[in-house]
Amino acid sequence: MSDPVRTHTNEVGTRWVVLDRPEARNAIDVPTQRALREALVAAATDAGVRAVAITGTDPAFSAGGDLSRFDDSDHTAFRFASHELTEVIGLIERIEKPVVAAINGTATGAGAQLAMACDLRIASDRARFLWREGDLGLLPSHGGIARLAHLVGLGRARDLVLGGLEIDAERAHVIGLVTEVVPHEALRERVDAHLARIARRSPDAYAVTKRVLLAVTGLPIGTGQAVEALGQSLLVGTGEHRERLRRARDRARSGGAEQT
Repeated sequence: MSDPVRTHTNEVGTRWVVLDRPEARNAIDVPTQRALREALVAAATDAGVRAVAITGTDPAFSAGGDLSRFDDSDHTAFRFASHELTEVIGLIERIEKPVVAAINGTATGAGAQLAMACDLRIASDRARFLWREGDLGLLPSHGGIARLAHLVGLGRARDLVLGGLEIDAERAHVIGLVTEVVPHEALRERVDAHLARIARRSPDAYAVTKRVLLAVTGLPIGTGQAVEALGQSLLVGTGEHRERLRRARDRARSGGAEQT
């Protein structure tokens, strides 16, 4: 059997993580979620990796949890595997590097959750999002409801989840679920361009800002400002900040605009 997750790193340090079960529309069974976790940990801890892109082998991004997961009559084992999948999806938010979902096709169930955990979501014009957990007598889990409500607001989350809707890439863009929609053939090129641009900025600042964005969600503004100040106090003492500040001042002296 082939590996359910493939990886490769391009010349600018982007690690592509590819769900590769096209015969199952890249559904996530237990071996796939464990291979995915291994790939994400490797990307997070490899100093040569500057950014991560997650996609699926056409025609789908991911059809969510493989239905074989429900065949296990051992409820304890099922709960453990379910908690493990929640942890794998949450791991994306703890990677202190840019992580982009390249949504090349249908994303539903845990596949939609996987995309929503990423920092940015670039969608092919063939992408579709579905909320059909109710058809199985279930609800979106692994953070699926919470992340959706944070991204698009409670009202639209209700429409999607309670209505069991399917939306295309353009509608997903309008409601704020995806960052951008591009022609299918240009998807990987566009993701690489996004990540190459982001990689020119401070990795330390990106890492701290990513953590602060997650931490302040739902906090009163005063508490959020305190968290921001803590993050800024960490960054202002770094050698990277001092070097980038020196370069900014050099540019200002040579005719550029100095910024804070």
